[in-house]
Amino acid sequence: MTTLAPPELTELAAGVFAYVQPDGSWMINNTGVVAGETGPLLVDMTSTEARNRALLAAAAGVCPGPPLALVNTHHHGDHTFGNWLMPAGTPIIGHVHCREDVLAAGLVAARVLAGPDYGHLEVRPPDLTFTGSMTLHLGDRQVELIHVGPAHTRSDVLVWLPQDRVLFAGDLAFAGGQPFLAEGSLAGYPGALTRIRELQPEIMVPGHGPVCRGAEIPALLDDLTDYAAFVDAVAREHHRAGRPPLEAARAAADNRFASWQESERLVGNLHRAYSELDGNPRGTRIPLDSVWPDMVAFHGGPIGCFA
Repeated sequence: MTTLAPPELTELAAGVFAYVQPDGSWMINNTGVVAGETGPLLVDMTSTEARNRALLAAAAGVCPGPPLALVNTHHHGDHTFGNWLMPAGTPIIGHVHCREDVLAAGLVAARVLAGPDYGHLEVRPPDLTFTGSMTLHLGDRQVELIHVGPAHTRSDVLVWLPQDRVLFAGDLAFAGGQPFLAEGSLAGYPGALTRIRELQPEIMVPGHGPVCRGAEIPALLDDLTDYAAFVDAVAREHHRAGRPPLEAARAAADNRFASWQESERLVGNLHRAYSELDGNPRGTRIPLDSVWPDMVAFHGGPIGCFA
C-alpha cells in the first residue's frame, strides 16, 4: 500500500493559505483558505469524505467560524465531492458550466478511479453561478474570480488575489503531472495559460503539485504551453492519417513529457484534439466514460488512485 505524506497548510500571505496534498496524483488535489473576519473563504474541496473533513478541520484551525463561501474552480470530483459538507446557507460559487457539469458527471470519478475509500458522497453543485467574472470582498481584500475556460474543463475559474499577488490556478496548472484536457479544450488551453501570465502572480497554487513562486511560475507555464503544442502536433499528424487516438498516443509514447505523472492523460487529450479537428466547438462535452477505456489500455491496466 502506498503511503503518502500528510497534507500541509502553508501561509502564502497574511491570512492566505494553500492546502497542499502530496503526491498530487489522481484525486489528490490542492485547495485554498482565505481568512475573513468571521470565517474562511474556501477555494475548492477535495475527493474523499476523510480528506474533506481533514481540510475543514485545518481551515478551522487558522480561521474559526463557519465558511463564508466556497469557490469551485471547476466541476471535477476531487474539487467538488466535499461540497455537500458545506453548512446549509453557505453559498457555493462556480461558473454556470460548473453547475451544469457537476450535475451531468454525478459520481463518475469515483467509479472510474475505484480503489479509495471515498466514504459518504453526495452531489451538490454550485448554487451561485456567474459568467465572465465576479469579485468577492473580504473586508479590504478583493478576491477576483475569472472564467478562462474551456481549457482543462468548460468551467475553469482562476481565483486571483491582486493585493497579495497570489493565484489559485485550479487544474489549469499541474506541477509534475500531465494536464488533462479531455473535458475542456486543447485549442483553448494556451489562451488560459496566457491569461495567467498576464496577471503576473508572485505565488501560484496549482491544482496538483507543489506551490510555485517567482521564476518557477513562468517556467511551469512554458512547459505546459510546450506540452499543448506537442499534443496538437501529434493529433494533427495522426488524425490526418486516419489513426485513432489510442494508436496515436502509442506511436508518440516516447516523448519528453512521458516522465510526468499520469502519462495516460495523453490519450484523453488526443480525443479532445480529434474532436476539435473534426470541427466540433471548443468544450463540446465528451463523457469521461467514453475516453477512459483507451486511457486504461494505454496505461496497461487499471489506473491507480491513492486518495
